Amino acid sequence: MKDKIDKDRRKQIRNEIRKKALEEFKSSLPMNKENFKRLFDYLDNELKTLGCMDDHTITRRSLNIIGIENTEEILVWLIDHNGYCDCEILANVEEQFEQL
Repeated sequence: MKDKIDKDRRKQIRNEIRKKALEEFKSSLPMNKENFKRLFDYLDNELKTLGCMDDHTITRRSLNIIGIENTEEILVWLIDHNGYCDCEILANVEEQFEQL
């Protein structure tokens, strides 16, 4: 019986840790979720035709089109979350949003 209680407690702790990490992630977002979705969609479309130039050219263009003013802050945030270039934003950062 003790093993079941320990297992349930470990599961509860893991869930609490995941929930806290998700809340921290949400609170760290430099723009709203809808604008991130627009960015990811734009990157998906543009990368198919242009390919990645190993920089943030397409991301900058997308943020400009959306009307975002804190572009540099967003780029720093994206880099901090493994978005070192346009294709890595789509590959690495977008998947972090699947939990939201």
